[in-house]
Amino acid sequence: MIRNLSQELSATTYPGRGIVLGKSDDGKYMVIAYFIMGRSENSRNRIFETTREGIRTKAFDETKMVDPSLIIYNPVRVFDGYTIVTNGDQTDTIYEFLKAGRSFEDALKTRTFEPDAPNFTPRISGLVDYKNDRLCLSILKSDDGNPDCPLRFFYEYNFVPAGTGYFIHTYQKDGNPLPSFEGEPKKVTTGVDIDSFTKTIWASLDNENKVSLFTRFISLETEESETRIVNKNL
Repeated sequence: MIRNLSQELSATTYPGRGIVLGKSDDGKYMVIAYFIMGRSENSRNRIFETTREGIRTKAFDETKMVDPSLIIYNPVRVFDGYTIVTNGDQTDTIYEFLKAGRSFEDALKTRTFEPDAPNFTPRISGLVDYKNDRLCLSILKSDDGNPDCPLRFFYEYNFVPAGTGYFIHTYQKDGNPLPSFEGEPKKVTTGVDIDSFTKTIWASLDNENKVSLFTRFISLETEESETRIVNKNL
């Protein structure tokens, strides 16, 4: 069953960080979205900034930055036809493994969830292999909050139907501690153009907690990409 993306996003005030990978309604584009949310002042004090290969997170007000260790990273990097999207510094791990001729899965088998007890925030990661019409998603998380039992899940989608996306996020809902995402990535609607796709996601996220959004459409015909960035702080 395919779910309405807007309804999925608005179903909870705090899905945390999220990745959507898929294909546009007309089947002409690979579709990517990555968003971040925050409850603390430190988490909310961020923006997305473009880099040569993708984007990075950056403090909006450098004087208010407390601990950059888990909130400053490269969410998106590109290597040899692959687009990597993650919620942490595992982006760089995947990049280096691909560069060495190894796989997305090999890279993430060297990593676990984030060391932020008691939440143990999952590491969510995605890979767009548009040359082969292939998408990959992964989540690394603890077993019901047990830090001694890391769980690693991998999902691969080949020849994705037009108008279909796959959505994974870090938290089921708000809470203390925050409950980790459960189950397979959700099959969701996408859209026909990048501007409506971007607007739908941003409008559906909780206004108090949303921080930044990145979207990208990659043409399967020309391999050219179009990107949008929305920052609450700008």
